[in-house]
Amino acid sequence: MKIKQVLGVVLLSAATAVGSVWGYNRFVDTRPYVYNNQLDSGKIPSNYAKFFDGMNNTAVPEALDFTGASTAAIPATVHITTKTNAKSNNITRRSPFSDLFGDGGLEDFFGDRGGSRSMPQQASGSGAVISEDGYIVTNNHVIDGANEILVRLSNRKSFTAKLVASDPSSDLAILKIEAKGLPFLVYGNSEDIKVGQWVLAVGYPLNLQATVTAGIVSAKGRTLDINRRQSNSPVESFIQTDAAVNPGNSGGPLVSTDGRLLGINSAIASPTGSYAGYSFTIPVNIVKKVVADLLKFGTVQRAFLGINYAPDNLSEEYRKQNGIADGEGVFVSDVPEGGAAGSSGIKKGDFITKVNNVPVYSGADLVGQVATYRPGDKISVNYVRGGKEYTTSVVLRNSAGNTDIVKSQAILEKLGASLQTIDAKIATPMGVKGGVQVKEIRQDGAFSETRMQEGFVILKVNGKDVLTVDEFKSALEKATGSIKLDGMYPGYEGVFSYPLRLSKE
Repeated sequence: MKIKQVLGVVLLSAATAVGSVWGYNRFVDTRPYVYNNQLDSGKIPSNYAKFFDGMNNTAVPEALDFTGASTAAIPATVHITTKTNAKSNNITRRSPFSDLFGDGGLEDFFGDRGGSRSMPQQASGSGAVISEDGYIVTNNHVIDGANEILVRLSNRKSFTAKLVASDPSSDLAILKIEAKGLPFLVYGNSEDIKVGQWVLAVGYPLNLQATVTAGIVSAKGRTLDINRRQSNSPVESFIQTDAAVNPGNSGGPLVSTDGRLLGINSAIASPTGSYAGYSFTIPVNIVKKVVADLLKFGTVQRAFLGINYAPDNLSEEYRKQNGIADGEGVFVSDVPEGGAAGSSGIKKGDFITKVNNVPVYSGADLVGQVATYRPGDKISVNYVRGGKEYTTSVVLRNSAGNTDIVKSQAILEKLGASLQTIDAKIATPMGVKGGVQVKEIRQDGAFSETRMQEGFVILKVNGKDVLTVDEFKSALEKATGSIKLDGMYPGYEGVFSYPLRLSKE
């Protein structure tokens, strides 16, 4: 009897245990959750990209080592000091970017170089050696207006440098020292740069010796509109990083973890003038092109697509007021006559999405791509119109509307205006063979100090006929003393004359 009772208890307990396990598995699923799409397609979900290889998801990447890149970059990074002689007393001179732009404003790497001009002023920055025989690239604002330029290598050897050429539009300049066998940086490719990749900033901040800082690329295609302070045609498509930089880093290199040059450090975003989290670098592809132009032609052969584009991040209100539909790319707000884009079928209202198959998402992206080409280069441009994508070939032109080699732009920069050689549509009704039309007058040049209006066609300089922009520029370069411009307004009778002053006392 007792044995039967014991067996009954055991069987009851076993049945209860089996029922408990069955009930738990029935109502509580302990299997790991698997993303359904992965089961359906066999593909790894996008949120696992780069972190899960389907075989070993516990692998930890090897620790990054920056010693090789630092060893390559430091000897090829130089310290630049400049001296500017006094010209007058009690005049405060500030560096081009030293003004704050309110909260979170922009500062250059030098801060204020102001003070009495009765004493010579000194400033400093950095530079990158790009050839074994002493060519160095730096920022234009590092050496702008300097009477003396001193370059010191990382081994403390010093040289007096010569300014070879500069380009205020891109804020780049080339120096030359008499030396041989110098370590130099190898160009990388800024098109290969990815947001999130590690980069190193090298330079001489705060009058310290060569310093290396590390960070990541936090954005690409940034525009700050700071180069407009030194140029009427600024070129900006910055790489944004969080590598720590400070006053003195300007002109120094940004390098990859394998020691290749990715760009030239140019500006920082800061409410104080010291590092506050973001720095901005001129991409190396723009640097390569500008340097090649300056060495070969003495001035940059700047290409223009021939469009005006709407600001990035347009508000809904702006879109509605201007009839702009949603679209990815750069919205074309105007296509001036006689430009490269207009001759290739691009129209107002199009969205440009690619340049030579490289996607462009903003005006800075577009400027950065076009800045790597010369007038006469043929590129493919993708654009969207009415929801359909089209591709066209565009032959880029210079600011004068042709593909000729430009010998010098310095004197035209002082005018603060956009100029274009007139075509037969304008010349014939006016009864002239040619001339130079003033398409736009800005507030920072010599033309803004005259009573000249936009649309004026310049026909003579000091009584001598000018038929093209190049002839006009040549006439200005040869002129001495006061300059008189004669011309006409299309659709109006009579000749108008304007005195022009290019130099200020």
